[in-house]
Amino acid sequence: MQQPANLTTLWQQMLQITSSQPDFSQMLTDLAACLGNAFNADGCAIALLYPTDAIAQVVYWLADAPPLPLEPLKTMPAMFEDWQADSSATAIESVEAVQTHHTAALKARKFLEIWQPVTSLQALPLQVAAVLGTTTHVQGRVNGAISFMRSRPHRWTQSEIAGLQTVSYQVASTIEQRRLQHQLSQQMQHQQVVNQLTLAIHNASDLSAILKLATDGTAQALQVQRAMLLRLKHWDPLFRNRAQAHLPKIRVSVAHEWLSDAVDRETLTLHQETSTVSTQAETTTTNQSFWLSECTLCQQAFLDPDSPAMLTNGQLAQSKSDVAASTYSNNQVATTFHVESLPTILLAPLESKGVVLGFLVFQQDQPRLWQPEDLELVQLVSMQVSTAIIQTETLRQVQSLVEKRTAELRESLSVQAKLYDRTRYQLDQLRHLNQAKDEFLSTVSHELRTPLTSMTMAIRMLRQVGLSSERSIRYLDILEQQCAQETNLINDLLGLQELESNQVAVQLQEIDLKALIQDLIRQFQQKWSSKGLTLETKLPKRSLRLLSDRDSLRRVLFELLTNAGKYSNPNSRVQLHVTQSKNSPSDQIIVTVSNVGQGIAPDELPLIFEKFKRCQGATQNAVQGTGLGLALVKSLVQHLNGDITASSRVTEDAHTYETCLTLILPQTLTHHELP
Repeated sequence: MQQPANLTTLWQQMLQITSSQPDFSQMLTDLAACLGNAFNADGCAIALLYPTDAIAQVVYWLADAPPLPLEPLKTMPAMFEDWQADSSATAIESVEAVQTHHTAALKARKFLEIWQPVTSLQALPLQVAAVLGTTTHVQGRVNGAISFMRSRPHRWTQSEIAGLQTVSYQVASTIEQRRLQHQLSQQMQHQQVVNQLTLAIHNASDLSAILKLATDGTAQALQVQRAMLLRLKHWDPLFRNRAQAHLPKIRVSVAHEWLSDAVDRETLTLHQETSTVSTQAETTTTNQSFWLSECTLCQQAFLDPDSPAMLTNGQLAQSKSDVAASTYSNNQVATTFHVESLPTILLAPLESKGVVLGFLVFQQDQPRLWQPEDLELVQLVSMQVSTAIIQTETLRQVQSLVEKRTAELRESLSVQAKLYDRTRYQLDQLRHLNQAKDEFLSTVSHELRTPLTSMTMAIRMLRQVGLSSERSIRYLDILEQQCAQETNLINDLLGLQELESNQVAVQLQEIDLKALIQDLIRQFQQKWSSKGLTLETKLPKRSLRLLSDRDSLRRVLFELLTNAGKYSNPNSRVQLHVTQSKNSPSDQIIVTVSNVGQGIAPDELPLIFEKFKRCQGATQNAVQGTGLGLALVKSLVQHLNGDITASSRVTEDAHTYETCLTLILPQTLTHHELP
């Protein structure tokens, strides 16, 4: 047999591999190939021990087969514990002979366990006939093993055994140094991901940006080929996973997806389309969403959120919890994961206080032994993402509540403002009514006392002894006149009160308006002769008849003419025009009474129909009156279902005003039209 290559040259080759190959797994594969070729072996295996996780990893090189991925071995740590005090090499010339020899098998079989995954591969019909192996040590502890294999029985020489022991120290030191560097670099990268995510959450960044940062950063740190962040749609904040005996109806959707450059999206789509069986499955995958009940992997993580769910080579790892297998609704993985292309999956639940909000998913095409630092990073990121989701949802709910309360407050303030305006209006009305009451009492008391004073004075004069008959007649006339004035005032007040309370019945009868006006003309022509006033009328040629209350209509026309004569300038004209309008829905009679005098100010026009309201000009010119005439007219007109307006404009000489009162009455008044 050939001796191993020069150890110095081998050592230089190993240094070249460890310094030039950045990928740790590929570096181990290259070292295994270098050692296998140097020792002229058919295969070389390098095992690494991870005492903290009670597992080991093995990388294989076979002379007549492509490189194999790292394989996990869970029985090797116990084997390494037995070898703590034994650093000698183990040489097995014939595996078949060792297996039949029970005494030798107790030690040698431990190295055979390293090659057991290779012999179990159906794609490699390879027989392990001879094995040479030794443990590697760093600082007095075992950190792994190196083993060579021959496919035929072989007597290992002392030179090969010594060379292996020499190389084992160099390999152990080199691998340990690279592993420490790899772990340090990985820790720094992991810490950078956590720091960036913490800063983004602290700065209250957009949730979509936080989810993207968490997914992309973690995927790149773990060096996987695909990563997804899944959200549970319509999740119930009151739902607690452990309190449910059955799966809730929840939709799982892809919130964000990351793919490495080594993954071809079209290839994933092709696999998806070829693996799709039903139309429903196509729709589910195309929409990047599926029901929780359609994926056993998600169900395991949902029902056991304390630990991540793992899929290796399409096989679901056994859960550490006590969730029974019967709890899962099926035994399949959603097509969204593309298990045909990426069969290795790590799925970590996003949980907050017993509520699963979603999942973080990491995938690759080769089997992988997830290291404790990998799981720790995924757990930290999952916790931070869960916190960000809860904070965003809480903030959204708070903002919604604030907006709702703000709207309610604005509505309340609006209602209060309206109530305030209404209250202020009512207070103004009360002040106005109180002022009107005071003015009413003052006016009534004055109007009642003035005739009473004249009557009292006349009575006293009549009691004088020796009063002449002429003076007695004069005082009796004064007494009669003042008594009539007092009676008229009281009657006007009572009539106005009855009209306002709608207690006066309308006596409908056919009226000849032209004859009624002509009767009033004769009366006022005699009455105005002393003042030099003339009454100019413009009446229809034909008799104008209407159906209304005669007494009320006569009183309205009488008060209008009285008011016009009272406020007219001496030697002026009072005009009375009557027209008939047939353009409206019902025929109307329009009566206008105008006079020329001092006029009415614009701000006083709306007040002239109120009780005891007199214009400033009437007060200054000491025009007699009670202020009830036009108020009584307004009530009578409304009683007849009519309307009256007033206007006052300056005449051409710019010194006088023409005041016009316009009365509009229905020509035919029926009982159902009465107020």
